[in-house]
Amino acid sequence: MTSAQPSEPTRTRISNLHDGLLREVTGDHGGNGTILAHRAYRREGARATVAFIDLVVLPPHTSIGLHRHADDEETYVILSGRGRMTLDGEEFTVRTGDVVPNRPYGEHGLANDSEDDLALLVFEIGPLEGAR
Repeated sequence: MTSAQPSEPTRTRISNLHDGLLREVTGDHGGNGTILAHRAYRREGARATVAFIDLVVLPPHTSIGLHRHADDEETYVILSGRGRMTLDGEEFTVRTGDVVPNRPYGEHGLANDSEDDLALLVFEIGPLEGAR
C-alpha cells in the first residue's frame, strides 16, 4: 500500500529572487554601473513607518552614489560580499554581517570594489518627525 504525497500548497504570497524579480538599475543615486534590485516592501497604503525594504545586488565595480535622505533612517545589512562604504565623510570597509545605520540627513554611498557580488538588504523607516 503506497500513500500519496500531499501536494505542495499554492505559494501565492511567496516570491523567489532567482525567478526574475531583480531588475536592473543603472547609475543608482549617481553611482557607477548597473546594479540589481527588488523592492520587497513598499509603504503605499500601509500605516507602518517602514518606507521600503529592498534587496540589492552590486556586481563587481558598481556602486550606489553618495546621497542624502530627508527625515528618515536607512539601514544597510550586508548579506554577502564586501565593499567600501562612505558614511558622513568617513570611508571604511563593510563585509558580510555588517549592519550600517544611515542617520537622518546623513550622506552615504556604497561601492563594490571586489571581484564578487555584494548583496545587501536596505530598509528605510520614517519620517522620524525632526530627528537629527
